[in-house]
Amino acid sequence: MAQLIWNGLFVGSFYALVALGYSMVYGVIKLLNFAHGDLYMLGAFSGYTMVGALGGAIPGGSLIALFVVLALAMLTTGLSGVVLERVAYRPLRGAPRLSLLITAVGASFALEYGVRIVAGPSPQVYPIRLDGTGVSVLGAEITLQQLVFMAVAVGLMAALNALVMHSRQGRAMRAIALDPTACLLMGVDVNAVISRTFFMGSALAGAAGVMSGAYYGKIDFLMGFIIGLKAFTAAVIGGIGNMKGTMLGGLVLGLVESFSTSWFGGQWRDVFAFGFLIVFLTVRPTGLLGERVTERV
Repeated sequence: MAQLIWNGLFVGSFYALVALGYSMVYGVIKLLNFAHGDLYMLGAFSGYTMVGALGGAIPGGSLIALFVVLALAMLTTGLSGVVLERVAYRPLRGAPRLSLLITAVGASFALEYGVRIVAGPSPQVYPIRLDGTGVSVLGAEITLQQLVFMAVAVGLMAALNALVMHSRQGRAMRAIALDPTACLLMGVDVNAVISRTFFMGSALAGAAGVMSGAYYGKIDFLMGFIIGLKAFTAAVIGGIGNMKGTMLGGLVLGLVESFSTSWFGGQWRDVFAFGFLIVFLTVRPTGLLGERVTERV
């Protein structure tokens, strides 16, 4: 039981990191950015490329190399998210939501097959792996990799929560989520705040991509598709637009997958994940911590 719980929390922390980008963008401009999962994939490939380019220039062991590559990949994917918002989404901000949704799907395919053209269709072996023996805690075997990645994920989520809830930038984001027109009248640079929101959400997805590549050992150009759907599922379960709910939703989804895989086999993992979403939405459509809101016309 302890092993199943730990495995679920570990996988759920990856889902939560990626889902935060979905939730932040939706909370600010009510956009479902279906290209977000591919920014996760782009982060993994950015880290892979940087390791090859830097070679022996990174001092220290694999742990230091991991953190250096992680920071550079977060910067790369964050800037990619800003470019995506500026090129694909900002010109259509006043358009019907269906147009934005179709654009997001097109951006997703553009990222996927752009990386396929550059990196090739074959999976790539990730060059960074953390070595170390595991420890046993209450019957659960926990490896050094899992401890490091969980600590990084929790640290990033805590830092984001502190920034959004206790900084001037965070107040601007929350204000735009309530009424962007009033923010314009109050002198808030709405476009700049939205760009920063895309940067932060994309950077978190990039960090998750690097850690996933380092943990599982291989990456491919379609790796962002399924985790993008899982992250969206986690955001909806927790209450899309609610940061704490999104983190909780990621952990809940990870636990659902862990227990269903153990009880019924790995082939049922996705069935139970998305089936749980359907059942959950019939019981609580607003999510665990979401609030029912009235749409303004």
